[in-house]
Amino acid sequence: MVASHWAAASAQTPPSRRRGAVLERAILDAALEQLGTVGWNGLTMEGVAAGAQTGKAAVYRRWPSKEDLVADALRSGLPRFDDVPDLGSVRDDLLALCRRARDAMFSRPGFALRSVIHECDSVQAERFHAVIFKGVIEPTLAMLREVITRGIERGEVRRDAANAYVFDAIPAMMMYRSKICGSEWTDQEIEEMIDRMMVPLLRPEGA
Repeated sequence: MVASHWAAASAQTPPSRRRGAVLERAILDAALEQLGTVGWNGLTMEGVAAGAQTGKAAVYRRWPSKEDLVADALRSGLPRFDDVPDLGSVRDDLLALCRRARDAMFSRPGFALRSVIHECDSVQAERFHAVIFKGVIEPTLAMLREVITRGIERGEVRRDAANAYVFDAIPAMMMYRSKICGSEWTDQEIEEMIDRMMVPLLRPEGA
C-alpha cells in the first residue's frame, strides 16, 4: 500500500529542472540541431528553446541574440583536430586528413557550419569569421603544413611546396565541390583528388 502510494506520487512529480552547464549544453545542442535541419534562416530562439525543452527567457538570458547563440554553438560543437596522422607517407597522411575533414563536414556541427556559411549575408558572416577561422581553417592548415613539411624531410615532397597556395588547395577543392557540385566526397573521390592533384603537385622533380 505504502509502496504503491509512493510510486503514484513519484509519477506525478515533475522532473527536476536543469540548471547551469547542463541546461546550457542542451540549448547549444538544440541550436546545432536547428541549424542542421532548418538552417540559419529557419532557426529561431523560440525553436531552440522548444528543442532544449526550456523557456525562451532561459535562452535570451544567456544569449541576447541569435548571432551570439550560434557563435557559441559552433564553438562548442566543432570537432577538435589535435593529432596529425603519421602513417608513413604523405599520400596516406593526406587521405586520412581528408577523410577526417569529410566526416566533420557531414556531422551535425558540420551541417550547422555549412548552413551559416551558405545562408548568411556578408554582414552576418563577418560575425562568425573568427569562429570559423580559429575552429576550422587554422587547425586544418596547421595539420596540412605539418604533413607536407614531414614529407619534405622524408624526400617525398619538393622543397618549395610548403606555401600558402599548396596548403589552400585541399580545403578549397573540398569546399568548392561540396558547395557548387554537391559532392559528398566518397572515399573514392578523396583518393582521386589526392592521386590526381596533390601527389603530382607535391612530387619532387624527376621522382
